[in-house]
Amino acid sequence: MKNNLVRKLAFAAMCLALALVLPFLTGQIPQIGSMLSPMHLPVLLCGFLCGGLWGALVGFITPLLRFVLFGMPPIFPTGVAMAFELCTYGLVCGLLYRALPKKPINVYVTLICAMLAGRAVWGLARFIIAGLTKTQFPLSAFLAGAFTLAVPGIILQIILVPLIVFALEKAKLTEK
Repeated sequence: MKNNLVRKLAFAAMCLALALVLPFLTGQIPQIGSMLSPMHLPVLLCGFLCGGLWGALVGFITPLLRFVLFGMPPIFPTGVAMAFELCTYGLVCGLLYRALPKKPINVYVTLICAMLAGRAVWGLARFIIAGLTKTQFPLSAFLAGAFTLAVPGIILQIILVPLIVFALEKAKLTEK
């Protein structure tokens, strides 16, 4: 039991570190970073590796800690909305991966459900923030931010995350 907790803590810390560092690969061109969403990959993987609780925790603190350490993403409204989005990614990945039978197709089902749920939560957070700040967040802004402009990142996630999860499964490193 204690070894399992230590393993989850170590993997969660590694995923958090990756989520903090990966955006530097695209940091010179913010539009590319927005399209590829490099912070999302380690959070999604954390859910698969460590379960929903750890995935949610890593997801929530990643954009907030990244703002404190590096000043990016801007904390409000971007970082706050991202915190809820990434929290949802980690939580849904961890819960569904644990609940569904261990079949390759269910890695994709888990990932796609997490991506849809996270984007919906991001949209809801942005809508609530817009209401509190008396700004606008129309449906067109949600669709552009969650889907249209994010297509490269969505494709990257659908390709890379399952490949990594399959390799981790083969190495027996994923959440049971």
